[in-house]
Amino acid sequence: MPDDAQRTARRGSYAKGVARRQEILDRSIEVFAERGSGRTSLRAIAREIGVTHAALSHYFGSLEELLVAVYEASSDKGGEPVPDDASPMDMMIESARTNRDVPGLVQLYSSLVAAALEDDHPVAHAFASTRFANLRHELAERIRQQQRSGRMRADVDAVAVAALVIAASDGLQTQWLLDESAPQHEALAVLEHLLQPPAPEE
Repeated sequence: MPDDAQRTARRGSYAKGVARRQEILDRSIEVFAERGSGRTSLRAIAREIGVTHAALSHYFGSLEELLVAVYEASSDKGGEPVPDDASPMDMMIESARTNRDVPGLVQLYSSLVAAALEDDHPVAHAFASTRFANLRHELAERIRQQQRSGRMRADVDAVAVAALVIAASDGLQTQWLLDESAPQHEALAVLEHLLQPPAPEE
């Protein structure tokens, strides 16, 4: 059995490793927020953030692993919390508003989703499929709450609406990357209007 000194040393080494990984990740987020994923490599990123290629490879085994970690960490920071009673479109509008501040990360996300559709990209595929499944579930629950409260029409399937909202949001985000005048918020507001229950007849 290791003695107390050995256990303490191991804990200290682990803590330093976690801190070092976070330091590298934070610097990577800054880089990608500025310029997106682009065509690059772990070696090029290592040079840009000021670490060795070996150090970067130790914490992130592949470029895709680093890209996923960067996107997930930046998403966790997020923007303003969305109220529990906010509509799915409100969530997407807030997400779009946050993304406007970091267009490089929007490009990174789009690159990961595109890679997920290609062969031999298991990390990107797992990231995108898991994200879409979780987001559909989260939005569908919110949609059901809106339907029960009478704020959204009840004759539509919640999961189908969730998938539609995600598709609209991601598609509008792509349009915005190509043309900043694309009406993201306005288009999502139109979708919300279409999903509202009809006004009662007088």
